[in-house]
Amino acid sequence: MSDDSAKSSRVRLARGVSPWLLPTAAAAAATALMTGRDRRWALAAVPLGALTGGMLWFFRDPDRVPGEGRILSPADGVVQSIDPWPDGRTRVAIFMSPLNVHVNRAPVAGNVASVQHVAGGFLPAFNKDSDQNERVVWHFDTALGDIEMVQIAGAVARRIVPYVSPGVKVAQGERVGLIRLGSRVDTYLPEGISPAVTVGEKTVAGVTRIDHG
Repeated sequence: MSDDSAKSSRVRLARGVSPWLLPTAAAAAATALMTGRDRRWALAAVPLGALTGGMLWFFRDPDRVPGEGRILSPADGVVQSIDPWPDGRTRVAIFMSPLNVHVNRAPVAGNVASVQHVAGGFLPAFNKDSDQNERVVWHFDTALGDIEMVQIAGAVARRIVPYVSPGVKVAQGERVGLIRLGSRVDTYLPEGISPAVTVGEKTVAGVTRIDHG
């Protein structure tokens, strides 16, 4: 197996999951032990065990070999919409279902110019107005100029966990944050750069090229 293949096959747990995962796993273990004394504890142990397994799957964070392209997808998911913006940019919105990996990656290499939390609502991420939800707005200073990326919380995902701070230099495809549960990530392509993806197309964070040319 090549080094790249080995790297892409490794899976870890995402950073920032402990507050959710540890209490659930501890409760599942405790009720499983109590089942040995009283079978009625299985009524709690079975669903807690299933929930723990589901969370381990949901919070998986596989290593990946970065794709090729000027701008890569920051998220696993499906392209929800592609919209021209008044300033000449193009917004590519990617919807992440609860089945997708929810670790987001830098679409470009460069310096993190700003990371801004913006308060908002919690509409379902597939709603066209969800761009007004709770969100974190990123700006990357890159060779292509300013690149904006927005992590948007959904109806269930109400916690966004940035991994890096302003002033940090990131590589393309590097992990930069996590959104818990279903959510959405928008990337704004600079003026003059057209999208290489279409609505309904699946994307892989750090791998799928979303710019044309």
